Amino acid sequence: MTANSPSLAARFRNLVVVLVAIALTVALFFGLRLGTNSSSLEAMAASATPLEVALQSGKPTLMEFYANWCSACQAMAKDMHGLKQEYGDRVNFVMLNVDNTKWLPEMLNYRVDGIPHFVFLGKDGQAIASTIGEQPRSIMASNLDALSQEMPLPYVQNRGRVSEVETAVTTKSSQDDPRSHGAQVKTGS
Repeated sequence: MTANSPSLAARFRNLVVVLVAIALTVALFFGLRLGTNSSSLEAMAASATPLEVALQSGKPTLMEFYANWCSACQAMAKDMHGLKQEYGDRVNFVMLNVDNTKWLPEMLNYRVDGIPHFVFLGKDGQAIASTIGEQPRSIMASNLDALSQEMPLPYVQNRGRVSEVETAVTTKSSQDDPRSHGAQVKTGS
């Protein structure tokens, strides 16, 4: 061997380094692809039916209040994606992110204090029932099946594991009561 030619050990080491680099690159590529599958909350929200469209469609609707940081929401994402695939032709799937202040009126209307919070709406857009927290797929499927057939929902008012929601709502004085229509309320004599 000459002084300039690499030794057999050095060649073997370089080959191992190249093979490990290729294996890591392939693993990283597939790992990233699997981590961004279609059952992520972001992907589901992007493909969800807009609330305004759902309310005018004449189909029943499942409205989900969620947040990306909600561990219970994340745990249900895969099941919810599968349920949307199964029932999406008969039921609208609407997702409202509680971190978006745009949905504050809906959060107050449906008394969202924990997420995930599911509201089942009939074809007329009126609330039929709600469930709060992580729900087993079988319970959600039974409720969606009944909702799509305009039957009574078998599992309502269930409360599973939730993430608490804090809303930025200020309390109003009695003078600001909307029922007073601006009239001053006098207390005492």
